[in-house]
Amino acid sequence: MDQLRPTGESDGELWRKAAQGDDPSAFGGLFERHIDAVYNHCFRRTGSWEAAEDLASVVFLEAWRRRHDVSLSGESILPWLLAVANNVVRNRDRSLRRHRRLLAKLPPAVVAPDPADDAVSRVDDERAMQRVLEVFTRLLPDEQDVLALCVWAGLSYTDAAVALGIPVGTVRSRLSRAREHLRRLAGLEAGAGRTGGPAPTSSPGSAQGRAQRRALSAHRSNNVNGELLP
Repeated sequence: MDQLRPTGESDGELWRKAAQGDDPSAFGGLFERHIDAVYNHCFRRTGSWEAAEDLASVVFLEAWRRRHDVSLSGESILPWLLAVANNVVRNRDRSLRRHRRLLAKLPPAVVAPDPADDAVSRVDDERAMQRVLEVFTRLLPDEQDVLALCVWAGLSYTDAAVALGIPVGTVRSRLSRAREHLRRLAGLEAGAGRTGGPAPTSSPGSAQGRAQRRALSAHRSNNVNGELLP
């Protein structure tokens, strides 16, 4: 595993090596460094462990596909990865809406129980996140983006601006508007009450390979907490 995680090198250096093909482990180092943040961002946007695992994989596949075309504007690739994640989530949501319209015409399927040991805690996490998303998804798309990046993912205003391709001042104004909108939607007085993302008690399933599963599960319980309201 140490071969996949070069130490002492910035994201920019690893990204350039991955693009040039100089170091086969460079992209693996970026994956190991940022998979938790991307995974948790996808979970917060979807409320589903399984969907987040699949979408995080899509994000890194897209990063690999575009490694020759994208130049970092800073030394961290995370803002760009999270912007890709936002687009991937939106594409998934559009596909789900189409699929649901088709499935509505079919008889209901029988859902088999999840045999995983952590099934109960995974369901609890997803239910808690779904309650948050019931409010979150009523925001405008640009409000969702800045809130997810600045509050949940913990990006600075500058990094969020880079990820979204907008001025820092616009990030600030959208975030302020999103918070005020959330207060109204939640029926809260300004400054009162909090709505938080769940602190997950479980790791994702075992659909992917052993090495990737270890990377996905590392430190998640420390990284998923996030608040919607200031």
